[in-house]
Amino acid sequence: MLIEKLAGVNNPMSGKTVLLTGGGGGIGFEAAKAFAYMGARVVIAEIDRSTGEQAEGFINHLFEEPLAMFYRVDLSDDLQVYQLIEYIIENYGCPDVIFNNATITKIGGIDEISPEFWNQSYQVNFKAPLILLQKFLPLMKEQNHGTIVFVSSSGAAPFMGAYEVFKTAQVELCNTLAMELEGTDINTYTIGPGLVKTQTAMEAIEIVAGKMGMSTQTFYQMNDRHIIDIESAGTGFALSALKAKNYNGQEISSLQVLMDFELMGKQEMQAASLKEELTKESAIIMEKILLTYTEQYKAWKGMNIFERQWVLRDFKKSMSLSGEQALEKLKNLNNEMKKGNDQLLLEEKVFFEKLMAYWKHQLKLLQSYEKDRKKLEENTLIIKGWIQDIEKMLSLLVS
Repeated sequence: MLIEKLAGVNNPMSGKTVLLTGGGGGIGFEAAKAFAYMGARVVIAEIDRSTGEQAEGFINHLFEEPLAMFYRVDLSDDLQVYQLIEYIIENYGCPDVIFNNATITKIGGIDEISPEFWNQSYQVNFKAPLILLQKFLPLMKEQNHGTIVFVSSSGAAPFMGAYEVFKTAQVELCNTLAMELEGTDINTYTIGPGLVKTQTAMEAIEIVAGKMGMSTQTFYQMNDRHIIDIESAGTGFALSALKAKNYNGQEISSLQVLMDFELMGKQEMQAASLKEELTKESAIIMEKILLTYTEQYKAWKGMNIFERQWVLRDFKKSMSLSGEQALEKLKNLNNEMKKGNDQLLLEEKVFFEKLMAYWKHQLKLLQSYEKDRKKLEENTLIIKGWIQDIEKMLSLLVS
């Protein structure tokens, strides 16, 4: 287990009770294992009986003591949620940690998802956490102790509205709660796992990517700096409870938690951060290159027919594609860069090298036909700037 790499965390939650919704599989199951490793009793509130029982059996066998308890519940049914609460109070009292991990999602446009599913998503992704909060919060206030965690998402995303709307609502609920609990020892925060390749997530991404007109491979390439494995995400979830006071009122991520506990090397985090900064810088330079070429192409189109034909013929000979095709390629690459996808730029390295060679060719021609010394100096600096833009972008992408 990843958490075993840490010293001194195999018993800090001994005697504590964690209510973990959706803990039967995926990230929730990994979080349940990590909580149990830290000595906590974990109530796995799960709708799927098979995965719930397997999770309970696996964890109890792994630690050779009954630290996990599966409770079947459908969070879209208010009555079952209230029954879960009664069971917890009767058998464990007020939980020390409420971890709202369970979720339900359906992919599709806002007009494609039925009102029935919107209502079900509201029940699971918002109302159930709210009911748990309203019933357990008075008990936490009595003992002036507790941690309430919401699993957030990144916000508005195309074709994921029926999921994102209520997950982002959890963030606002948490923010409001944090303000209301100021001055107490009850902490609340939201945590996002990052992009994790769970079965549910991969199925959803396949649909979303298709609706956005891209392959799943391209989607993952666009978001590669946010990808994290299932165990790391779940471990980050569980460890965050140990620093609940530090994270109170914040929206954090599993990656941040792993870095705080030094389970993810600072070098790795710095590399990921650097890559993100380089991508941003590349996007700015890409915009400049597109603007430069667009203005140049417009100037060509404004030439007389004989001069225009000669220039465009010379360009096509150098680039192996027409001036208009080059413009469309640059527009497409610029759009991809705005989405954070620098992979296509790497794939088009030859294209940029040819464009740089063409501009160097233009610079050479300029020295021959421009007789006005002042204009020669001005235009030489301009074209050298174009060349430097491409050199800079290619160097960033290689980095």
